[in-house]
Order: sequence, then structure tokens, then C-alpha cells
Amino acid sequence: MKIVFATNNQNKIKEVQAQLPKQITLLSLESIGCFEDIPETAKTIEGNALQKALYVKEKYGFDCFADDTGLEVESLDAAPGVHSARYAGDQRNSEDNIDKLLVKLINKKNRNAQFKTVIALVFERKEVLFTGICSGEITTERKGNNGFGYDAVFLPKGFSNTFAEMNLEQKNAIGHRGKAVRKLIEFFQ
Repeated sequence: MKIVFATNNQNKIKEVQAQLPKQITLLSLESIGCFEDIPETAKTIEGNALQKALYVKEKYGFDCFADDTGLEVESLDAAPGVHSARYAGDQRNSEDNIDKLLVKLINKKNRNAQFKTVIALVFERKEVLFTGICSGEITTERKGNNGFGYDAVFLPKGFSNTFAEMNLEQKNAIGHRGKAVRKLIEFFQ
């Protein structure tokens, strides 16, 4: 079976491909000739994921899934949330996003946060959503060189290493995207 993962983020593609059964071939946007920026204008994580999957299905005709992920920080009223990738501006720079987050949390005692991933699947005329959540807290400084996005400042609940200090297998086992992908795989099985 072939299915498109509507992302240009090579890190996400690696994370998801590592979990999929061998009988599912993951196609990238590049491999189907989609080079345009897919709109992400919804007001929710769920809405953005579905918007991206429907865009690919409608314009290219492929069954598709797309994800959207947000970091929700309790003391910041769930910010950056749906704006996580552009928290510090449209340049989508992870280092700038982390800097802004750490500044916003300087005087906050409550550093509880969660990563939330929603995968929207458009498959055989159905639309299905799969959600994965990983709870934890935001550290006061960056730790680790693996991962991407906010991984260097996210400490999952019950662990002593940030996502950026974990290898891909460890992160997939406990992380938000890994949980959502496992639900997607169960659906296919």
C-alpha cells in the first residue's frame, strides 16, 4: 500500500517511517510533485492536520495523512499551541521559538506542558483523526542535540532526559507523534 505523508519535514518523515510496517510505502510531497506550501490556516491543531490532508487528496488524488503538532504550556494558556512552528515569527526558526518560550517562562513556577500531535487521514473517502499526547515540563535550558523543534527543552513526565537527549527509538516509544502513529497503524491493520 502506498500513502502520502503531507510534510516536507524530513525529521517527521524519519520518525514515522521508522514505525510503519514494511507493507506501507510512505510517499513524500516531493515524490508526488507537490512543491507548494500547503495552507495551515485553521485555528486548531486538528483543523490544520485535516486541511493539509484534504489539500493533497483534492489536488493530487492520493490517499494521504498529515499531522500537526503543538506544544501547549499550561502557564501560558496552552501557548504556543497551534502557532508552535511560527511562535517567534514566520521564519519558523526553532532556536528563535525556544528563546521566546524560555523568556516567557522566566518567572513562572508552573512549567507543565504537553506535546499534542493530531494525524488526519483521508483514506477511501473517509476522514479519521488520531491524537497522541505526551505530558512533561519545559526545562530552564537546552539539553541534548537530537530531535528538532522544542525537543531540547521538553522533559517528558517520568524521565530525566529531554527528547533531544533521547534516540529516535526512545522518543517514538513515549512521544506524542509515536502515539498518534501507532493509532494510525492500528487503523490500517
